[in-house]
Amino acid sequence: MKWKPNWAVTKKHMVDFWNHKGLALWMRGPADKPIGSLAGPTDSPDQEFIWTNPARRLQTWESEGPKYFWGSDAFPFFETHIGPGSLGSFLGAKCNFAPDTVWYEPCIHDPENHPPLKFDPENHWFKVHMDLIQEGIKNANGRYLVALPDLIENIDTLAALRGTEEMLFDLLERPEWVHRSLAEINQAFFQAFDIMFNAVKDLPESDGGNVFGPFAVWGPGKTAKVQADFSAMISAPMFKEFVVPYLSEQCKWLDYSLYHLDGTTALQHMDALLSIESLRAIEWTPQAGIEGGGHARWFDIYRQIKKAGKCVQAIQVMPDEVVPLIDAVGPEGLYIIGNAPDQKTAERVMKDCEQFGWRP
Repeated sequence: MKWKPNWAVTKKHMVDFWNHKGLALWMRGPADKPIGSLAGPTDSPDQEFIWTNPARRLQTWESEGPKYFWGSDAFPFFETHIGPGSLGSFLGAKCNFAPDTVWYEPCIHDPENHPPLKFDPENHWFKVHMDLIQEGIKNANGRYLVALPDLIENIDTLAALRGTEEMLFDLLERPEWVHRSLAEINQAFFQAFDIMFNAVKDLPESDGGNVFGPFAVWGPGKTAKVQADFSAMISAPMFKEFVVPYLSEQCKWLDYSLYHLDGTTALQHMDALLSIESLRAIEWTPQAGIEGGGHARWFDIYRQIKKAGKCVQAIQVMPDEVVPLIDAVGPEGLYIIGNAPDQKTAERVMKDCEQFGWRP
């Protein structure tokens, strides 16, 4: 890869991470000598245009990507997501665009009479996503990868389509409808993901796999983050009934699955998650206002996950937290995500990690 000459080494580190054999380290920082200096796009008041115009999105990326030091296991990729939860837009939710995110308006107002949830490849928002993916593929030229977007799935997608408060009542008042809808959402996810995956997997740099953008993870097969943030509002029995079966099906279908465990209120479901045999890895996101993912407060969580045979992704790790984290939980099956203020700091962290068998 032209922007990352050691991509073959990073691929090996990622495979070792998935197989519990070694450490993967993402420690990105501004490069001492940027690869290029392409000007970024001019500002626009039209947020939908900023999010969805392929040429503009690509220009933004090509002006930013060359500025970074792509050492460690950090790797360049063109991000194609349009907010967290694109699958909902494929199934009828209206998109609302803001500078930092996209949110979705519920569209299921009468569950009993709403038609089944079906994926249509001619859906406008799906085609918008595919245009972004194709723009990246067309212009990559061996310089970077093209990532798949943050579809989101399972009960979180149904809550976006139905409304959070309404969904909480539905679990009690119409559980059969909830189960039926969750099964439909899984099928929609599989169909949409397949088309996107088949578009990027044949890029030589993809090596038959794909990048899942928001969590900067690559695998040599179908690779995605899975989640159930809605779980913070439901009991353990409800999680086992309404989340585990559909999450298990999704993880079996994927080759490499990474669960996004979001906030301390979601920790109550850890035992259920660890019981899902097909789930490969768990990522831990502390909520805003508390210690980041590299703090010693979370070491026992990482040990618990690894003891159960799952891999760990630790995010928001500060450069000086990397070595203590590895010392505490071990390098095998650990993927650390952090950012450095400069290339010198990133290189220092890389050198520090050599004592754990990691090599650049």
